[in-house]
Amino acid sequence: MRIAISGYGRMGKMIEEEIRKSGDHEISLIHDPFSDDSRVLRKLTPEDLRNSDAVIDFTSPEAVPGNIEIYKEAGIPAVIGTTGWLDKLPQITNGNSWRMIYSGNFSMGVSAMLMLIKRAGEIFSSLPSYDAAIREVHHRAKKDAPSGTALMIADALMSKLQRKKTIVQHIPEHNEELLISSERVGYVPGIHSVIFDSPADTIEITHTARSREGFASGAVKAAEWIVNQENGIYTMDDFISSLSGGKNA
Repeated sequence: MRIAISGYGRMGKMIEEEIRKSGDHEISLIHDPFSDDSRVLRKLTPEDLRNSDAVIDFTSPEAVPGNIEIYKEAGIPAVIGTTGWLDKLPQITNGNSWRMIYSGNFSMGVSAMLMLIKRAGEIFSSLPSYDAAIREVHHRAKKDAPSGTALMIADALMSKLQRKKTIVQHIPEHNEELLISSERVGYVPGIHSVIFDSPADTIEITHTARSREGFASGAVKAAEWIVNQENGIYTMDDFISSLSGGKNA
């Protein structure tokens, strides 16, 4: 499979390495308007993508909507790993004539955690003495807060723990508010914890990323998957469901 890379920062370089070491795919092009690498395209057009089977996008929140228009015009399936742009998602149309999968985190470990969180939400729904909160820690260069992964975790939890109805980033004033606390320090790839606390004890579910390799590997797997799907806009839930024999398997 020929994969285009859009965004040649830390994640773009990790994806390049993952594709090269896989031996199953090749890189059709690399695009980044801010790169000084002579191999990298500064401006991307639909015509540039004519020899690509899929594109993996780790760019910036501001760039994603315009990039998506290019991918749609080219008719190329896209994997969008950029975070901080989902407020623009309702503006993206023509999902029935194009394929895209987006996620705040393509790590398979995080996907397994989300499944655990949903089950935990079901259990704690019948244990009202437990409150819940989410904590996430990332490197100082990360631009968005809360992280896309933290928002995914919150969605998964609230889908089952229905006494939590809204997300807040300040001290909760009501029981139905779910706190997400964000920290930015040093070079942390990513730590996400869900805390269930009662007067008697505390239970935590934590995912700690040791490097970005898991993100890159998952993004390449998502590209392999999306090229075989029908037109539409997909999430990581669809991808993971297919791996366990569900819809889109």
